[in-house]
Amino acid sequence: MINNKQKSPKQQRVFCIGWHKTGTSTLGYALLELGYEVLGARLDMADPLLSGDYETPLQEAGRFNAIQDVPWAALFKELDERYPNSKFILTVRDEQDWLKSASKHFKDTYFALHEWLYGNGVMRGNEDIYLERFRKHYREVRAYFNNRPEDLLELNFEEGGARWEKLCGFLGEPIPNKRFPYLNRGIHNYSWKDRLRKYVKTMLPDKLLQWRLAILVKLGLHYGSNRFNNKHQNKSYREQKQL
Repeated sequence: MINNKQKSPKQQRVFCIGWHKTGTSTLGYALLELGYEVLGARLDMADPLLSGDYETPLQEAGRFNAIQDVPWAALFKELDERYPNSKFILTVRDEQDWLKSASKHFKDTYFALHEWLYGNGVMRGNEDIYLERFRKHYREVRAYFNNRPEDLLELNFEEGGARWEKLCGFLGEPIPNKRFPYLNRGIHNYSWKDRLRKYVKTMLPDKLLQWRLAILVKLGLHYGSNRFNNKHQNKSYREQKQL
């Protein structure tokens, strides 16, 4: 999960509306590098959304000038109406690769937010439902922005290409003199230790909390543990989504 609130002079809003597990964290970190205030996944928005309260998440989104992941992607129409003249970025991925990645990541864990997104909170056994929702999202986004190509950029991080050039050209930002921050272990150029260190510093300004979180995450990565209690997963490393 990326949740970073810091002083920033940027007035332009950037909404990443690609579905989760499509490179949203990579894009979120790239926006951080460009100086944006980035809001990541918020599982706690499940309760208001399930009760029909869209105002709460829309107000929360308004506190940042860049957002990525869920539930924000599914609220692209509402965000466009609430915050006109914003820029939208659609991260894309091969649907079968997405299905494989999402199935491995979510397994049979229940997420209340997925109840709102998919109509079922557990992916295992409902893969067809999840895949169709994935497809529907991309159909709807492309149809919605069909006559507004200047407002929507599609990015596929599994394909080659100059990432900074595309992103910065779309946003009107200067190109940083640094490597693009891929966060997927299969394609990134950073070690997992580098990624961990940067994430921890971004999320927690308190050095003691940084140290504690770093130890916990390193142990989890070292032993390949995916058996943490769901409550801890949702509040810690499992929300730091990878591609």
